[in-house]
Amino acid sequence: MLPPDDFNPPVGVAQTLAPGLRRIVAPNSSPMTYRGTNTYLLGETALAVIDPGPDSAPHLSAILQAVGPDQHVSHIIVTHTHMDHSPLAAALSDRTGAPILAFGTADAGRSTVMQQLADAGTVGGGEGIDAAFSPNQTVADGDIITGTGWKLDVIHTPGHIGNHISLGWGDACFTADHVMGWASSLVSPPDGDLTDFMHSCARLQARDWQVFYPGHGAPVEEPNARLDWLVGHRRKRETAILALLSKGPSSAPSLARIIYTDTPAALLGAAVRNVLAHLIDLNGRGLVTHSEALNESAIFTLNEPV
Repeated sequence: MLPPDDFNPPVGVAQTLAPGLRRIVAPNSSPMTYRGTNTYLLGETALAVIDPGPDSAPHLSAILQAVGPDQHVSHIIVTHTHMDHSPLAAALSDRTGAPILAFGTADAGRSTVMQQLADAGTVGGGEGIDAAFSPNQTVADGDIITGTGWKLDVIHTPGHIGNHISLGWGDACFTADHVMGWASSLVSPPDGDLTDFMHSCARLQARDWQVFYPGHGAPVEEPNARLDWLVGHRRKRETAILALLSKGPSSAPSLARIIYTDTPAALLGAAVRNVLAHLIDLNGRGLVTHSEALNESAIFTLNEPV
């Protein structure tokens, strides 16, 4: 279900995707960001900038140059507080006067379990978090953000990070890093929560979408099929973890090395974090236990069925 590797748009160029919608790809390609972060400009006169992106002077210039003489930026909307999505919001707001809207600061939206793990400080994580981010206005699940000629439905979709939102635009949805156009999302506790991730997938599955506009990669033209793939992918990972634990106790790094055999070395650390997220989810559901303080090297044991 992953798309072919043929998405290679020009960086820093505003490209029209649909009437009233343009995309500018930021100059931050990497193994974790693919070609770069997708910044979206929504509207004809009063523009919403969705995910201004990393702290990059060239990208700021590209966004400002895309604003025509009869246009202005009325809203800056940040889907979540990772360093490839949110840092440029402050500079863009300073230049345009537009308010910054988001679900909250970097620790907003965490589940009780993840907040406890964050407070304990034992599970690591914190990759790429924009801890300094603070919006001018917070939005909540079910809110509607309105501008001239457009409106967006706020859908709280925690999982990749607790403060992650998706934005419904008619039968299209800006899914940021929850559903990407090139790979599955990293879920790294305590910021990422696999239990929440699966619930968020179910929420998106409840609506009939025509297209997803992701934070990285090309538009997803078969969104319902992609959601089915994401859920199935995670369930297959869970099945593989449980099968390995049935042979004896193990840790997240050991399990990741066996399961992610085709993963490049540069991404193996992310694979370990994903496995840890699964193990924490399984522990919360009573399917596994751990023998020490919960951390990346903890040994997990499969519980006997009752």
